[in-house]
Amino acid sequence: MLRERVITNARIVTASEVIRGTVTLRDGQIHDVSEGRSSLPAAEDWQGDFVIPGLIELHTDNLEKYMNPRPGVDWPSENAVLAHDAQIVGAAITTVFDALSIGDVNPKGQRLLQLPKMVQAISHAADQGHTRAEHRLHLRCEVSHEKTLGIFEDLVGNELVHLVSVMDHTPGQRQFVKYEKYREYYQGKYHLNDADMDAFIVLQKQNADRYSEGYRRRIVDICHERGLSLASHDDATSEHVHESAGFGMTIAEFPTTHEAAALSHQLGLKVLMGAPNVVRGGSHSGNIAATDLARKGVLDILSSDYYPASMLQSVRILSQSDLGISLPQAVNMVSLAPARSANLPDRGQISPGLRADLVQVKDTGRQFVVRQVLREGQRVF
Repeated sequence: MLRERVITNARIVTASEVIRGTVTLRDGQIHDVSEGRSSLPAAEDWQGDFVIPGLIELHTDNLEKYMNPRPGVDWPSENAVLAHDAQIVGAAITTVFDALSIGDVNPKGQRLLQLPKMVQAISHAADQGHTRAEHRLHLRCEVSHEKTLGIFEDLVGNELVHLVSVMDHTPGQRQFVKYEKYREYYQGKYHLNDADMDAFIVLQKQNADRYSEGYRRRIVDICHERGLSLASHDDATSEHVHESAGFGMTIAEFPTTHEAAALSHQLGLKVLMGAPNVVRGGSHSGNIAATDLARKGVLDILSSDYYPASMLQSVRILSQSDLGISLPQAVNMVSLAPARSANLPDRGQISPGLRADLVQVKDTGRQFVVRQVLREGQRVF
């Protein structure tokens, strides 16, 4: 028996235009998109609100906030997943890649101990149907850490793993070309005194010399063998970008210079930047502004990074700016572009035959407000 749902009197944001019309859903898929208002008695009147595709988040470490809500507090992992999931779907995100860091540079950190618990909790909640968004895993591999390759090989076989990024936060390059910025960031983050910070820098450089190149190549090879999407991270120079392109990567996460972003875009890597960067008007770490890349036409994907609600708000900011970005183009940055880059052809736009992952959005004049979220045609928020 077909399950049909008709949404009408909505401003439908397709991949190329906004139309006032009707969307018909059948058995969890989009059946029809048409202009005009439906006269069916059962049609739902969305009162002129926007209907957009469910957002697709490729890179968020939001779950860690729920695992460790305060320093020294370890929250029950399955409860943390559900709390994280509720925030994600409330932010209009229907597909989320939970980014799990492999290789913790924090000398006092517990990430490596928590990693198995986080993976198990996400897998269990998804298997039991307890999550409202669809959760997948993004393995963030710190190639300068001695344990990274072994842990990666243990986790990469998990069926939820669909995206892998290769990172190197060694001081003096990429995100931290300036040592003073590296000191400011990590000394403040990890509460290290000057002597400990000096020793920390020496260790990170030694580890990079020992592990980075070999680990990067092996991880890339394994991803190609398994057909996993690959992302670079913090590319800063043309050499970095050409290396990433040569490795067959499809996403350039957070390039730190205009040169790297432009070349990544030119070579076919989709440039991903943080939506908080758009909302705040710049990078919190002093790197390039996402709006500058948008102005140059080399911004492809937005990720919430550390603040889920930033994705939808950044769509509004970009589409109402003087950058010449239409609402469909801004929405594509958080739906269609990430879907294609992560090899998810069944979602990401409002088109017949695709998944009915949809969001009702009201523009209050000050911000976009999520009124309801559908995942495969069923209301989850």
